[in-house]
Amino acid sequence: MTRGHFMRFVYIFLFVTSGFQLISQTVTVRDMTSKKPVENVAIYNADHSRTALSDDSGQADVSYFTESDSITFQHAAYKEITFTLKSLKASGYLVNLEKKNIALQEVIISATRFERDEKEIPNKVETITPEQVQFNNPQTTADMLSYSDEVFIQKSQLGGGSPMIRGFSANSVLIVVDGIRMNNAIFRSGNLQNLIALDANSLQRTEVIFGPGTVIYGSDALGGVMSFMTLEPKLSTDKKLSTSVNMIARYSTANNERTGHLDFTLSGKKWSSVSSITSSWFDDLQMGSSGPEEYLRKNYVETQGQEDIMVNNSDQTIQRFSGYNQLNLLQKFRFKPNRWLDLTYAFQYSETSDVPRYDRLIQYGSNDTLKYASWYYGPQTWMMNMISGSVNVNCRMITELKFGLAWQRFEESRHSRNFDDPWFKNQYEHVDGYTLNIDIEKKLNASNSIFYGFEGMYNDIISTADKTNYLTGQSKSTGTRYPDGDNDFRTMAAYVNYEHKFSDHMFLFAGMRYTHVNLSSTIEDTSLYHFPFDEINIKTGAMNGSVGLSWKPAESWQTRLNLSSGFRAPNLDDVGKVFDSSPGNVVVPNPDLEPEYAYNADLGLSKTFSHYGMLELSAFYTYLDNAMVRRDFTFNGEDSIWYDGELSQVEALVNAGSAWICGVSATGTLYMGDYFSIRSMLTWMRGEDDEGYAVRHVPPLYGSTSFIFMNGPYKLELYANYNGEIPYSRLTPTERDKPYMYATDADGNPYCPGWWTLNFKSSIRLIDQLTLDLGLENIFSKRYRPYSSGIVSPGRNFIVAIRATL
Repeated sequence: MTRGHFMRFVYIFLFVTSGFQLISQTVTVRDMTSKKPVENVAIYNADHSRTALSDDSGQADVSYFTESDSITFQHAAYKEITFTLKSLKASGYLVNLEKKNIALQEVIISATRFERDEKEIPNKVETITPEQVQFNNPQTTADMLSYSDEVFIQKSQLGGGSPMIRGFSANSVLIVVDGIRMNNAIFRSGNLQNLIALDANSLQRTEVIFGPGTVIYGSDALGGVMSFMTLEPKLSTDKKLSTSVNMIARYSTANNERTGHLDFTLSGKKWSSVSSITSSWFDDLQMGSSGPEEYLRKNYVETQGQEDIMVNNSDQTIQRFSGYNQLNLLQKFRFKPNRWLDLTYAFQYSETSDVPRYDRLIQYGSNDTLKYASWYYGPQTWMMNMISGSVNVNCRMITELKFGLAWQRFEESRHSRNFDDPWFKNQYEHVDGYTLNIDIEKKLNASNSIFYGFEGMYNDIISTADKTNYLTGQSKSTGTRYPDGDNDFRTMAAYVNYEHKFSDHMFLFAGMRYTHVNLSSTIEDTSLYHFPFDEINIKTGAMNGSVGLSWKPAESWQTRLNLSSGFRAPNLDDVGKVFDSSPGNVVVPNPDLEPEYAYNADLGLSKTFSHYGMLELSAFYTYLDNAMVRRDFTFNGEDSIWYDGELSQVEALVNAGSAWICGVSATGTLYMGDYFSIRSMLTWMRGEDDEGYAVRHVPPLYGSTSFIFMNGPYKLELYANYNGEIPYSRLTPTERDKPYMYATDADGNPYCPGWWTLNFKSSIRLIDQLTLDLGLENIFSKRYRPYSSGIVSPGRNFIVAIRATL
C-alpha cells in the first residue's frame, strides 16, 4: 500500500468513526436540584427543522444536529435553555434544567386511569412528587400525606395514620396502589391505620382526588381517592444495560427513628427491573414539653411476676409503649417486547412488629387504675402480587387497553389483657383479596374520547379468636371479631366516561358506573352472644354518575365545576362486627344495614399572576343520604349486654337519615425574585347530621405558611403549621365518650385545643450524587394532639438524612 493509499484509508476511517460517534450522540436531561431525569423535553434548532424529545430516562438522540445549530431545550415546568453543539459537547452531553417558579400543567393519571393534562380534569387533584417526599422526610406514608397540608391525619398509635378527606375517613375514602384498590371487606368505619403498609420511599407519584371518585373506582370513594404509584422500572434507550442505585439513611430524635432504604434499577432495551427495601425502627415517642397536662403519660403498667403494678412514669413526656418497627419490600419486572405491548409483574410486601395501641393503654378504669395491662396489634402484614400491562392498538373499540390482575393477602390480629386479669384475648383476621381491572380508552377523534372498563373483586375472610392465660398457658374459645363461619364479599362493576374538547381551553367530562355488591356470612358458634340470626346476606347495587367542566378563559385563569354522586355498600366490618367501641359501649351486628349515598358539588378557581405568584380557591358541598352512623341499638330486646366482663350499652351502625358537609380551601404562593417565595394554605369545614350532631370526621380549621429559599443545590424552608379548636359543643357523641384523649375546658368537658408549631427544613446537594437533609420540627416543643388522635404528636424533633444516587 502506497503512502497516498494509506492516508486515504486513514481519512475514510476517521470520517466513518466520527460519523459513528455522531450517530451515537445521546444527551441526558436532568432536574438541576434532584438530578432525576426529565422526560418529554422538546429539543429543537432555530427553524425547528431538527427536533427530538427526551424519553423516560431523560435521554434523546442529538446526532443529527449540526455545529451551526442553536439547540433549545424546552419543558413546561422548567426554564428554557439553549446550547450550541460545541457547548453541549463540552458539557459531556449533560443538561441540567432549572424549575420555573410557576410550572405549567402537569399530567394527571388517577382521574381517568389514563394520562391527561391537568387543565382537562374537572376534579381537584393534589399531586405529591418524589422531590417533595425527599425534602419533607416523612417517617410513614401517612406522614407524607400530612405534609401535603391537603389531607388531615389522625393517629391512634405511633404505628398508624388515618386520612380524613372532606369529612370522610376510614372505609369512606379509597386507597389505590398501582391501579388496584387496597380497601377490603374488613376496612372499618372507625379510624383506619392501614395506610402505613405503603412505603413512602418507594413511591414514584401520589395523586389525591378530592370528592367522590365512584365512577372510576366504585364503592368507598365518598370523600376521595388516594392513588399511589410505586417505582416503575425504566427501559434503556440503547442496547447497553444501565443501572441506578438510590440509598437513604435517616435519623430522627423524637422517637429515635432509624430508617434505611435502598432501591436498585437494572434497565435493558426491552426489559427492566426495580428492587426496593426499606427498614425502620422507632422507639417510644416523646411529646412536647409545653401544653395541656391532660396529655402527659403519668402512669403505665408493668407486670412483675404474677402481678400487674401501675408505675409512675419518671419522664411523663415519654409515651411508654408506643414504639415499633417495620419492613417494606418491592420488586417489579417489566417486559416491553414491541411498541404496542408493555407488561409488568409486581410484588409488594409490608410487615410490622407488634404495634402497641397507645390510645387504649391510656384509658383508666375503676379505682383510678389503668384499664388495660396490655393492648397491641400483632404483626400486620400486607402482600400483593400483581400482573399489569397496557396494549396500544387502534381498532374500532380500543385505542389503548390497560389491565391489572392482583392477589392481596392481609393478616392482622388484636391482643388485649385487662389490668389484674391473667387472660389475653386474641383475635385474628386473614383476608385474601382478588381483583381484576380492565380499563380502555378509545379516541374517537381529536375532540372526543371514551373511557370504559370493568372491575371484579372477591374477598375471602377468616376470623378466629381464643383466650390464653399467660400464667398457666391454658387456652379457651372466645368471641371472634367477625362471624366465625364462611365470609365472602364480591363486587362486579362496569363504567363509561366521556370527554369532549370544545377547544384547547374548555373540556367536558361525564360518566356513569353501575356496581353490584354481594356479601354473605355465616355464624357457626352462637353460644357466646346468642345471636338471633345465624347468617347475613346482602345483595345490593348502585348507579352513580358525574359531570364536570374545566375551562381556561385565559392562560392565567382556570375554573372547574364538578357534580358527582358516590355510594358505599356495607362491608363485613359494618354489618358483622362485635367490638367494644369505647368504654361501656359495644357494637353489635346489624344485618339490615343498607348502602349510603353521597351527592357532591365542587367549584374551583385558580389565577396565575404572571411571574409573581398564584392563588387557588376551592369549595364543596356534600349531602350524605341514608348515612351509616353509630347509634344506640338493642340486642335480643336488651339495650345493654355483658361484654368482656363489663355491662355495656349496645350500639350498632344504622342508616340514620342524612348529613351534610361543606368546606372551602385556599392556597396562595408569592414569588419574591428568583430565590424566595411564600406559600400559605388554609382549609375550613363543617358538617352535621339530621339530629344536629357534628359529623365525626370533619377536622378543625387547619393550614400552614412557608417561607422558602431555593438556589441551585440549596433549598431552605421555614414554616408554621396550625390547627383551630373544636369545642365540646362540636364534638360528636362518640368523641365525648373518650375524655382520656382530650383536654378539659373550663366547664370540665373534653375539647380539642387549637395549636401551632414552627418548623425548619433544609436540603443541600453536596455533590451530584450526595444530598444532605437537615430538619428541626416543632422548634418550640409544643405539646399537642391532632383532633381525634390517641397519641400525642412529637415534641422538638431533629432530623438528619443522607441520600446517595449512583
